Amino acid sequence: MAAPHRDIEAQLAQAAAQCARRGAQLTPLRRDVLDLIWRASSPVTAYQLLDQLKAIRKSAVPPTIYRALDFLIENRLIHRIERLNAFIPCAEAEHAHADAQFLICKNCGVVTEIDDHVVTAALASAARAKGFLPGRAIIELDGLCAACAGQG
Repeated sequence: MAAPHRDIEAQLAQAAAQCARRGAQLTPLRRDVLDLIWRASSPVTAYQLLDQLKAIRKSAVPPTIYRALDFLIENRLIHRIERLNAFIPCAEAEHAHADAQFLICKNCGVVTEIDDHVVTAALASAARAKGFLPGRAIIELDGLCAACAGQG
């Protein structure tokens, strides 16, 4: 669900400051793409973003959007949901992006980000027990959100 306009403006200002602290710049184009992702009510694909971006930047082309998305991921502002080939805002920019869990409602499409260190540790431990050296642990779990399951 999109945040109220004033909240998004504050988030964009925070994102710009976060990028500056890392020595990066949230350019107007990157800001526009991030704004579109934050305003989306569900995960959004690169081509959906491109179509929306063309309304405000007529010269936008696929490489434009992909470079902006790469920057936003690198700077911990968004996540790519592999299963959906779509993007969502990051719930908390300061958590470890190499380890994240996403709950994907197969009915309504809502994606919820969780950051459960117990899950990450259990998975890493099980991997090491098999002689596997774990790296990134991105988990995407399909199911029903509380609302679709009739609990909310």
